[in-house]
Amino acid sequence: MNPHFTILKKAAEVFHSYGISLSGARKNDNFIQELDMDPIFINGLIFELEFQLQLFIQEEKLKNVQTPKDLIALFLEIPQDN
Repeated sequence: MNPHFTILKKAAEVFHSYGISLSGARKNDNFIQELDMDPIFINGLIFELEFQLQLFIQEEKLKNVQTPKDLIALFLEIPQDN
């Protein structure tokens, strides 16, 4: 199975558990402005994604993440042998 497909499937499940739809333009919504997420919940979402995917993001790379699409793109950039 394609590792990117596995990441996307698990990520979609985690986002869904947080009430975030990844379909259509919603994947481009800003976490704070459009999705009204508190930074604590954003950190929880990131932690849950790292846990479920068994991939870890360096803190400095998270500074530019503002949308679900940005966050998923970061996970897809990580080598799978991490």
